[in-house]
Amino acid sequence: MTEEPRPTLEAVAARAGVSRATVSRVVNGDPGVRERLAEKVRHAVAELGYVPNRAARSLVTRRHDAVAVVIAEPETRVFADPFFALQLRGISKELTEHDVQLVLLLTEGRDDHERVGRYLAGGHVDGALAFSLHLDDPLPGIIRRAGVPTVFGGRPGWPQPAPGEPS
Repeated sequence: MTEEPRPTLEAVAARAGVSRATVSRVVNGDPGVRERLAEKVRHAVAELGYVPNRAARSLVTRRHDAVAVVIAEPETRVFADPFFALQLRGISKELTEHDVQLVLLLTEGRDDHERVGRYLAGGHVDGALAFSLHLDDPLPGIIRRAGVPTVFGGRPGWPQPAPGEPS
């Protein structure tokens, strides 16, 4: 079974009889396109089943429309404790309303901290929410060094940055 190639911006432009730039502006919600042309583009998008390539878009926008939820607990606890289900359901609902993907990162132990840090530093997400951190947890420092905007949930005023660490 051979898969049909995904429709491209160029294919949509050809079907609508407009330029690639016009298709891009319509797909990205730019209001500077005449309604008659925008309607032709939307019709061609629907006919062809065009779906924007998020990876290509993120190269241009430098946004990934994804937020990491980092929970410093083993998966056996996260999936057994109703507290985490309530938190994740609420976070997911809010992100979905803004068309943002939730990426769940769990840490079984200290060996996972560097993996999480590498993932966050790799530019895969626009931000992170970290909770269920423990008092001696190095994870906050690792996340800060990754340079990702982060909200730490939990105790007020904690975690504090280590001396010399960015806040």
